[in-house]
Amino acid sequence: MQISAHSAETLALQILAWLVGNDELLPVFLGASGASEADLRARAAEPEFLGSVLDFLMMDDAWLIQCCDHIGISYELPMQARHMLPGGAQVNWT
Repeated sequence: MQISAHSAETLALQILAWLVGNDELLPVFLGASGASEADLRARAAEPEFLGSVLDFLMMDDAWLIQCCDHIGISYELPMQARHMLPGGAQVNWT
């Protein structure tokens, strides 16, 4: 089942909220993305930024599992959401 772009943005916002509440992981995200805390507030509505949040989360299975368990979603849903946001289309090399 494919989710809509709107649902993908909503899920990414939930994940961003989880990330902001994670005192250990938030500094890692800020360092990796170059974003500031002010950027989190200013760019939270941008689909491109939300895509970067999902990209970051999916870099580590432990982070993904922890987040999905906390939110109560399937482990596959963040990847499905990522495909619906800018830059997330699967590349077909054939």
